[in-house]
Amino acid sequence: MPSPYSGIRALNLARNAAVKLNGGLGVYRPASCMFRSTSQDNDCLISADAQGFLFRFLGGQPGWEQLDLPPTVETEILISPDGREVVSVIYNGEPRPPIQTEPGDAPVESDPAPPQS
Repeated sequence: MPSPYSGIRALNLARNAAVKLNGGLGVYRPASCMFRSTSQDNDCLISADAQGFLFRFLGGQPGWEQLDLPPTVETEILISPDGREVVSVIYNGEPRPPIQTEPGDAPVESDPAPPQS
């Protein structure tokens, strides 16, 4: 059974991995949701199950959210169930557009891109 702290550990690992992938804190900041808990209302946490913790979040230059600038990077990353290992960086690139649905429906996220090597 995972530790009660595995969700927090997973969030921290996902955030730090994205910072490293995208050049460090001097040039990149992940979305503010990556600085919150892994509770059900965290928009960055897509799923938490036996496969691990799946996070999908935007990022950009320092201050991008506060200055209302568009994000420049989207990261989708799977962290192990114990929160100690990056299982897979599913996507790390330009923000993907949401899939358009029927009028009146909320947009759905696009399919993940193939894993990057």
